[in-house]
Amino acid sequence: MKGSVDPVKLTEKEIRFLEQNELCRFATASKKGEPHVVPVSYVWHEGSPYIVTDYGTRKLKNLRENPRAAILVDTAGTQKLLLISGPVSIIEKGEEYRKLYKIFHARLDWVKRDPWKEGEAPFVKINPTFKAGWGLRGEK
Repeated sequence: MKGSVDPVKLTEKEIRFLEQNELCRFATASKKGEPHVVPVSYVWHEGSPYIVTDYGTRKLKNLRENPRAAILVDTAGTQKLLLISGPVSIIEKGEEYRKLYKIFHARLDWVKRDPWKEGEAPFVKINPTFKAGWGLRGEK
């Protein structure tokens, strides 16, 4: 990405935490700055979180107006959380789309129960440029 900020560096513990979870809060904002936060499933893959959404959703409308997002991943009762944010890429078709669909299908049971076809629901990739969290230091 031209003019982009360097990707954020995550620790092994943070990466493991992101790989072991599948539910997050996904935050976007409209071009006017109106926030929108929803729970969604995600997959951590090759240094980025990915979600899938339907066409016509508020989050997709917001991302087209203001292409930045954040996820917050936490686990109940553990006092561990990680916030990741950055610019997004929207993947609607093509080889990358098909690869992501296979990954989602393999990792998330609900995808097997409620499949969709290429072009019916875009993937959203956050390119991480910021992180914040707690409870994930010290342990290797």
